[in-house]
Amino acid sequence: MKPPSFDYVVADSVEHALHLLADGGDDAKIIAGGQSLVPLLNFRMARPSLLIDINRVPGLANIKKVDQTVKIGALTRHAKLITSNTILQNLPLLPEAAAWIAHPQIRTRGTIGGSLAHADAAAELPVVLLALDAHVTAMSLRGERRIPIKDLLVSHFVSSILPDEIIVEVSVPMPPARTGAAFDEFSRRHGDYAIGGAASMVTLDDHGRCVSARITVLGGGSTAIRCNDAESLLIDGELTTTDIAAAAKTAVNDLEPVSTVHGTSAYRREVIRTLVERTLIQAVHRATPTMESMD
Repeated sequence: MKPPSFDYVVADSVEHALHLLADGGDDAKIIAGGQSLVPLLNFRMARPSLLIDINRVPGLANIKKVDQTVKIGALTRHAKLITSNTILQNLPLLPEAAAWIAHPQIRTRGTIGGSLAHADAAAELPVVLLALDAHVTAMSLRGERRIPIKDLLVSHFVSSILPDEIIVEVSVPMPPARTGAAFDEFSRRHGDYAIGGAASMVTLDDHGRCVSARITVLGGGSTAIRCNDAESLLIDGELTTTDIAAAAKTAVNDLEPVSTVHGTSAYRREVIRTLVERTLIQAVHRATPTMESMD
């Protein structure tokens, strides 16, 4: 299918894009990588009268470390999340998850801001950024708004970004020392939408006991989900295999995956339980210092 007709303008600055967006109202849409919006246009599920291209806006693809926070411009491509030394050194969970996104061609064009604004419940980045306690900065002609990821993700394909706002930056706090993290997902073929997925983070004290835990899952409902009850089971524990198995079981208790041609709700819940357990084991391993690192 072909998209309906629309006007197209290339913005040369954030301010220019915001004015165009405000003037266009609900009929105007931002386009960057286009990996989410273009299919919607082709299926005529989206019918904007104006597309505002922000690919040439300077400064929106910068990645920088400021104190204990990594700031990622909204135009940063998925592929850059995998190769950036700043991200690899400070937020290894992010490139681990980004490598699962679709195929190389899509990772080359897709952007972190676009993925978050699209709010796909099966997307990898919302899940890991929820685990990392990130927030986005959205701008409009009214000013800036700081939105935690947990408040950004409303439902499947629904975010809290307002029609006149643009995501310009994603800020991710660096995890404390002795933190391990892991991401894993399962799909029928690599690049397909995931049947289920999980991200886990644990921080250990000097005695190997858990002082902080974060577990988030994809495929368990209409958006990325944080499993607070499962996390609480791990706090102050030594994270034995029994502790981890109990947390993984608790993590899926209230999940309601949608049955699809790829698996029933019960099957998808079991996939997610397995992935939570698997990522927790890996996170604990990564949080535990080796004898070599202690020398």
